[in-house]
Amino acid sequence: MPHRKLTPLEERIIVHRGTELPFSGVYESFFGSGTYHCKRCDASLYRSRDKFRTNYGWPSFDAGIEGAVDEMPDVDGVRTEIICSRCGAHLGHVFKGEGLTPRNVRHCVNSISLVFEPEVKREHAV
Repeated sequence: MPHRKLTPLEERIIVHRGTELPFSGVYESFFGSGTYHCKRCDASLYRSRDKFRTNYGWPSFDAGIEGAVDEMPDVDGVRTEIICSRCGAHLGHVFKGEGLTPRNVRHCVNSISLVFEPEVKREHAV
């Protein structure tokens, strides 16, 4: 499976499981309509309708696209890491039981791990 060439910062976060600085990512306060894809392999991961505002410093989603995001124990032994199901790219962490949405789940995702594809609106011919 081909991977996109990553910058050193992208590689530090996506491959070596780092975390971008809070409030530094382009998608933290962005709420356009569309789909978020994996920066490394372009797999569709999240829909904009599942994104919500937290002001915690990273984009938050209360659901991933079915089968697109896997969970695994973090090396810190406390948190749960989320990764791209297709290529294993580090996305961030998932938190449950916070009561922030009806789904009661928050995927806290590094903006740098994502690429946004806007929704295409088609005009109907008359």
